[in-house]
Amino acid sequence: MADQPKTGGVKPDIATLLGLLVAIGGIVGGLLLEGGAIKDIAQYTAAIIVLGGTIGAVFISTPLPICISAMKKLGQVFMQKSAPMESVIEQLIEYANKARKNGIVALEQDAATIQDPFLRKGLNLAVDGTDIQELRKMLELEMGMEEHIAESEAKVFEAAGGYAPTVGIIGAVLGLIQVMKDLADIEKVGHGIAVSFVATVYGVGVANIFFLPVANKIKARAHEAMQVKEMILEGIVGIVEGLNPKLIRSKLEAFAPHGGGAAGKKGVPSGPAE
Repeated sequence: MADQPKTGGVKPDIATLLGLLVAIGGIVGGLLLEGGAIKDIAQYTAAIIVLGGTIGAVFISTPLPICISAMKKLGQVFMQKSAPMESVIEQLIEYANKARKNGIVALEQDAATIQDPFLRKGLNLAVDGTDIQELRKMLELEMGMEEHIAESEAKVFEAAGGYAPTVGIIGAVLGLIQVMKDLADIEKVGHGIAVSFVATVYGVGVANIFFLPVANKIKARAHEAMQVKEMILEGIVGIVEGLNPKLIRSKLEAFAPHGGGAAGKKGVPSGPAE
């Protein structure tokens, strides 16, 4: 029985962490260089107004299951799972060699032990003798649905990025209302105006430093996942068509980063051409 392909390791996403560090550090550093202090923007009431108002607006505009699913995707923003391109290519080539030697039905036992649901479904369809066009249509439909779900999850954060600045303005207006109560004391007025605009800073900042970038990162992760699935689809179609494993490898390596030459450079044989 063929070995299962490695699923890839999970590690912190350096780009996300570094981006947050640089963005927040740049803003705070600029404030300090201008003679300000961190306490000038450390207003928990402003944070409550902006975050509470934004999250509430998102809940109103988006179905709860999608909101929950989007929250779960935050793990993909801070943790990066390396795409197992090379191991999947080798696995597909191994299946191609076996199918050419013993027939595609010989892959039935292998298909039952595959951990990747998409690959398992595709290989089972192939073993069952599904027409190539119908097989492609079914797998592309599943890919399209997954991509649609990822888009919906990304839109949750895009919506939050749109609401946050406006809620920040609401917070600023609420602060100015409180300032108007102390017009007799000019010192309090000046301090109150400065504090009231912190909500605007929070709203614009959290939208452009967190919500909108998170939405784009979720889309990027979905695109990476679709690339792997497209590669699997092309590999399965090649196996069904009975293509030479070398030709299948050449096609699949186009999906790998930088042209996918890595798999071939490892010296792993692509199987005999029969």
